[in-house]
Amino acid sequence: MLTLKFKRLTSTMTIPTKAHPTDACFDLYADIQNETGSLLICPHQTVKVNTGFATNIPAGYWCPIYARSGLASKQGLRPAQGVAVIDEPYTGEWLIPIHNDSEQVQEVRNGDRIAQFMLLPYFDTELIEVNELDSTDRGDGGFGSTGK
Repeated sequence: MLTLKFKRLTSTMTIPTKAHPTDACFDLYADIQNETGSLLICPHQTVKVNTGFATNIPAGYWCPIYARSGLASKQGLRPAQGVAVIDEPYTGEWLIPIHNDSEQVQEVRNGDRIAQFMLLPYFDTELIEVNELDSTDRGDGGFGSTGK
């Protein structure tokens, strides 16, 4: 089993959780420290949402941040860049840039689930420039070349 060390940065942060032990991802929660305890995200606006914690990601791993399906489909809120990336050496607060794809102002309250993450391994990779690539059955066929 992997261990992910985290440091609480505020007294109000919510520890990431899994709804079920077999879930692939942990839910991330908003940690909003303003007087209203909420943020308003205008249509097509991106806002960085605090989580109130930082981590030591294990060597050889990274954390992709994914949208929560209900939040994305019901409120139009998702990580701004599709899948956000927390790299192994980063030890600052996890800030999640949330984008509002809807036409309505959306509110995120302190303690709301805003995204989800998992730990994944990465591989040390060397890029090698070549003059020719190995041939394959598919070749350069793309964008629907294999049919419907």
